[in-house]
Amino acid sequence: MVSGGPYGIEDILGGAGYLKALIILLVLPLVWSVPTALMIGELASALPNEGGFYVWVRRALGPFWGYQEAWLSLTASIFDMAIYPTIFVLYLNRLFPAWTAGSRGTWWELGLIAVCALWNLRGAPAVGHGSITLFVVLLAPFAVLGMAALHHGWRLHAHVLWNSAPSGSDGLSTAILVALWNYMGWDNASTVAQEVENPQRNYPRAMLISAGVVALTYVVPLASVAFAGLAIAQFTTGSWTDAATQLAGPWLGLAIVLGGTISGLGMFNALMMSYARLPVALAEDGMLPPVFTARNGRDVPWVALLTCGIAWALALQFSFERLISIDLILYGASLILEFVALIVLRLREPNLERPFRAGNLACAIALGVMPTALIVYAAFASRDEKMGHMPALAFGALIAAIGPVFYLISRSLWAGKHTPEELASETARS
Repeated sequence: MVSGGPYGIEDILGGAGYLKALIILLVLPLVWSVPTALMIGELASALPNEGGFYVWVRRALGPFWGYQEAWLSLTASIFDMAIYPTIFVLYLNRLFPAWTAGSRGTWWELGLIAVCALWNLRGAPAVGHGSITLFVVLLAPFAVLGMAALHHGWRLHAHVLWNSAPSGSDGLSTAILVALWNYMGWDNASTVAQEVENPQRNYPRAMLISAGVVALTYVVPLASVAFAGLAIAQFTTGSWTDAATQLAGPWLGLAIVLGGTISGLGMFNALMMSYARLPVALAEDGMLPPVFTARNGRDVPWVALLTCGIAWALALQFSFERLISIDLILYGASLILEFVALIVLRLREPNLERPFRAGNLACAIALGVMPTALIVYAAFASRDEKMGHMPALAFGALIAAIGPVFYLISRSLWAGKHTPEELASETARS
């Protein structure tokens, strides 16, 4: 849910050059991934409920802010989920350009959504085991690429072009934004924490171990091609194929292309499982129609799953950079609410059982400082990116502002399942 391997980090290389890209990929896990993983590890171990981050924020801040957390996450998912079919088609185009020409690329993207929906209907265990298999398969070509790059560097004594990227702040800013996107998503698995065996123990361990694994899958391939001395001035999404072909031959380039399609498929498949649980939690709290709680024989919320799939298909026409910009703005706002929930629950419910604790109260407060600063930077850096005729920052603010309106509509239409006493208590907490 966080990473589909090195696919997607090419723009970091092209925008920042080897040295700055390595620094970005080594520093961001410390100031972005680890604080987020620690925060989520504590909240998921204390409240391993279906709905994850929505449940945490609702419990800490009340139903209004819980709804805003779900709203920001679901609207962000519309743009986030469109990225992975885009990556799938970008890599498929490297292999069979005629297959993706014109409207054919869109049909491939819709086909990927349909395949993942069918896969998800088989249940969370099927998605989880499938994700492990896909991750191993897509990383295998990079293991070969790393060895070929090392051999190339040793044999030719290549000179590393550390600052070969174009100069200027725009390329570096793009590199940081793309890196933030490649390291985000740690909270997504929390929505299925109730379906995880012994989540109080396994969830925090999975968060911290995965943070290290993800960083390695980015840094090792990048350092390898740096050692080989490849020029990367034109490195963009899909350029791993060119690097592999240059270092080992067309066969490895083909393997990288196939891995890229697997990356897009695997990321979309895992995240579909996560996001589809949010409408269920909202419906169970009386904030969406009860039909969203409908499940099949494998306990999969099939109505929520198919509804989300249709919504994601509507955002397939945006460019990669635009999708990342708006995704970071909306996701970042939801992440800030999660850090606030961590602190509020420490103050309001000090006796809440926490099998995993992210340090004392001061440490819990400090965890959110750097991620919040990076989110503010991402919003500022995206101020000139356009979504249609509107700046991405204004577009994100508009979407966020619609959340309270839909909250009032949802309460008036579907909150009847709650007693007056429950509604009064929730209103007082919010």
